[in-house]
Amino acid sequence: MTSNLTTPDGAAWLASAGTYPRSTLALWEERPEAPVVLPCGSTFDVVSAPAVFGRRMVDRLWEEGPGSGPVATFRGRLLLFAAPGTAQRLPSLLRWEEFGRTGAIPPLLCHGKGDAVTVPALLATTPATSGDSRWLVAPDTRRPWLPGPETVLWAAVRAARAAVRISISSSADQDAKVYDVSRRR
Repeated sequence: MTSNLTTPDGAAWLASAGTYPRSTLALWEERPEAPVVLPCGSTFDVVSAPAVFGRRMVDRLWEEGPGSGPVATFRGRLLLFAAPGTAQRLPSLLRWEEFGRTGAIPPLLCHGKGDAVTVPALLATTPATSGDSRWLVAPDTRRPWLPGPETVLWAAVRAARAAVRISISSSADQDAKVYDVSRRR
């Protein structure tokens, strides 16, 4: 994965989402440890997932797929920054996908046009605790690659499949033989 330090270009990209980008940049210049609330829908959308499942999604994106754009944590959730329009399209894709109907994919909150999210501070001043907001993959360019709804769906399905394999192999009976049938053709 990439760095968790926001670059000046990454800060400029984040600030461009707001109504007054120069004011946001001035605030960050004065207080780089301050989180900021930014609107979604024009520069980015955000898909919010429970922390563990979201981390599995990001792992799939980096290990098996194209990687991701910025990723942050906030109040026990993982915030995956996605292409504008993802928040509108992803829920219908999830309803269509088998894993979305079975509950294998936990509720993903989609923030798009009309919504806003709290983005972490540019600089972390203290060691992170579980409730803190922080960057896992910080913005580092003026035009980061952002996954669209199909890519986020792909990551969610792969993460759900990985969770099923994990739950199959950790049985209560340690002497039982366990077979991973998910790899059957």
